[in-house]
Amino acid sequence: MMKPTGPLDTSPGMGRIRIECLCRKSAAARLQLALKLTRTSRRLLAMGVRRRYPEHDDEQVRLAVIRLTLPKELFLAAYPRAKDLRP
Repeated sequence: MMKPTGPLDTSPGMGRIRIECLCRKSAAARLQLALKLTRTSRRLLAMGVRRRYPEHDDEQVRLAVIRLTLPKELFLAAYPRAKDLRP
């Protein structure tokens, strides 16, 4: 069984219950949850980029989010025209 990890304001007992609930879910349900968390984190990243760089248009924000999630070398290989983009 996995060692429970979680927020510091969650008791170890509740952390174990959370892990047990996740383990009971099907692989498809866990994948859906992971995809939802990924979408949420990307939205939060985009909000942060928009706050730091209000002059960025939608495409620049999209690229900045990608830049923040990929290693710099991989990002530049995929998007060489965005080398001057500030994430």
